[in-house]
Amino acid sequence: MNRRRRKKLSKHLFVAVLMGESARVKALLQAGADPEPADSEGTTPLYVASVNGEAEIVRLLLAAGASPDTESNGLGSEGTPLCAAACWGHTEAVHELLTRGADPNLHEDQGTGRSPLGWAIAGPHPETIALLTAAGANLVQNPDIRALDRP
Repeated sequence: MNRRRRKKLSKHLFVAVLMGESARVKALLQAGADPEPADSEGTTPLYVASVNGEAEIVRLLLAAGASPDTESNGLGSEGTPLCAAACWGHTEAVHELLTRGADPNLHEDQGTGRSPLGWAIAGPHPETIALLTAAGANLVQNPDIRALDRP
């Protein structure tokens, strides 16, 4: 497939992910759209699907080769897919990401920001906390443990 066509498919894929159109995402991936590249602002399709809780689209993107730990750098869309899903308590998306190898202890902002568990605790999202801790998220090494002291 030529580069121009692949780029066009990737743009259509991003729009389909943004709109939550899982059937269209599946068709575009089957047509050869690359699931990994970020848009012009630095936001990845997997981040968008994760922050919106689109578990089926998360699964499709991961199955097509999107890396579960690629950090998004878009304005207002910074962070890892797992942090994005955990922040909003999207347990199905969190489950898909963890099943496909997302690191439950990976802090966003190139390791200097909050962890997925920190976001889930701040929510608070008890089901997401349970998923993350079952997957090995470490409270002892998590600087966000102070969030547990909230009233």
